[in-house]
Amino acid sequence: MSMMSEFKDFAMKGNVVDMAVGIVIGGAFGKIVSSFVADVLMPPIGILLGGVDFSDLAVTLKAAAEGAEAVTMRYGVFIQTVVDFVIIAFAIFMVVKAMNSMKKKEEAAPAAPPAPSKEEVLLTEIRDALRSN
Repeated sequence: MSMMSEFKDFAMKGNVVDMAVGIVIGGAFGKIVSSFVADVLMPPIGILLGGVDFSDLAVTLKAAAEGAEAVTMRYGVFIQTVVDFVIIAFAIFMVVKAMNSMKKKEEAAPAAPPAPSKEEVLLTEIRDALRSN
């Protein structure tokens, strides 16, 4: 078997395709959450804190000099990233919790007992016929 056909077999397995779809959706979800935090959540929080724009919060480590930009530590962007992470982590937690709940319900449902074999049915009929005589 050639290396290319082995790779094709590997890439076309359901788990790999599912993982790829999950990664693409996860990336898009991350962008949505980042936009939600930066554009919807943080502006009202900034207003409540006295008109602070978190993306502008920084500490200047070295002032700008001739032709060199200032060196800053942008902790406001870090705060936004932490809020992004907390929201994404909570969303993933809720999805995993829902999946675990569904899995427990499947496990809790007892399996139906197997139907008796033809031999058992025949023997039961013979036993019942002998009892009735």
